[in-house]
Amino acid sequence: MDRRSFLRTSTVGGAAAAATSLAAPAIAQGNITWRMVTTWPRNFPGLGVGAQRLADRITAASDGALTIEVFSAGELVPPLQSLDAVIDGTAEMSHGAAYYWQNKSVALSFFTGVPFGMTSRELASWVRYMGGQELWDEVYDQFGLQGFLSGDTGTQAGGWFKNELTSLADVQGMRFRTPGLGGQVWQRMGASVTNMAGGEIFQALQSGTLDAAEFVGPYNDLALGFYQVCKHYYTSSFNEPGLATELVVDKAKYQALPANLQAIVRDCAQAEYDQVPCDFYANDPRALQTLVRDHDVVVHESFPDDIVEAAANAAKEVLGGIINSDDELTARVARSFIDSAKLLRTRTEVTDLGFIQARQRFMDYSDL
Repeated sequence: MDRRSFLRTSTVGGAAAAATSLAAPAIAQGNITWRMVTTWPRNFPGLGVGAQRLADRITAASDGALTIEVFSAGELVPPLQSLDAVIDGTAEMSHGAAYYWQNKSVALSFFTGVPFGMTSRELASWVRYMGGQELWDEVYDQFGLQGFLSGDTGTQAGGWFKNELTSLADVQGMRFRTPGLGGQVWQRMGASVTNMAGGEIFQALQSGTLDAAEFVGPYNDLALGFYQVCKHYYTSSFNEPGLATELVVDKAKYQALPANLQAIVRDCAQAEYDQVPCDFYANDPRALQTLVRDHDVVVHESFPDDIVEAAANAAKEVLGGIINSDDELTARVARSFIDSAKLLRTRTEVTDLGFIQARQRFMDYSDL
């Protein structure tokens, strides 16, 4: 799907859905209807589709007892006001990425993606089995919210650049869209960093407001048309090694649901967390082939070593500052994340890495 078709479909479908949803009653025939606002465009590959599928899962699993109406980015509130919409009661749910809200609590970044941090499997292990969810609950308790993992993109790409990066010197003054703690790392390296919703990036690149941007990976980036403005694509990055999306609900309203509906929301979010990465793994390679074959994109498998080394040093500074934060809860979240990462990476690096390196060196599928 090209960018114009995607955006046209998103706009028309979004307007129709919004009109229909706004006309619907909050409660019909004893059933409950909740509104979900998202940070993603309607029908957006992977993320937007995943948010809609999660809503449909909950509606179907509850046999309509809890019906979820989805308002995609900009249909009810601006995309980066989705969390506030749940806090102020405009909606009961939001679907986005926790690091978008680091202005409320830096601790939230640890539940999305941390530069040189955990892979997807490591992050889920921390959240589910090593106290991460309990800490996340404490953070969101401050705002009357409850968070659930709801999607996973896997390791994200490094991003799109109008000019090739040959050394750290090329980063100086570069206007770069990248959020979260990764944005702080790039800023320490000399970039001028900003954040904006995915649907706003193309225009900023086209107008010259941005020199570079990273969003997710080939599957999403192809749909957004970044290749029309930038030709240098870095496919591996340190920014977000295992990015998780989140479903956030109004905690009081969630706890007021019957126990079976609470379980349906929780379990459907977990099911979607497990399905979304399969979508990305299946479609990222196909999209990358299209970008190279049809759009003359130049692929760089890694950043220059001096950029990666500078990024690692900057990441240590950023994480060290958070661990020593005056905010006791934020410091505990950071400490738990780092301590868990120290253990979890031994599994990844001792077992998984050895296999991947062996397959890369000795197993060639081309002659099979």
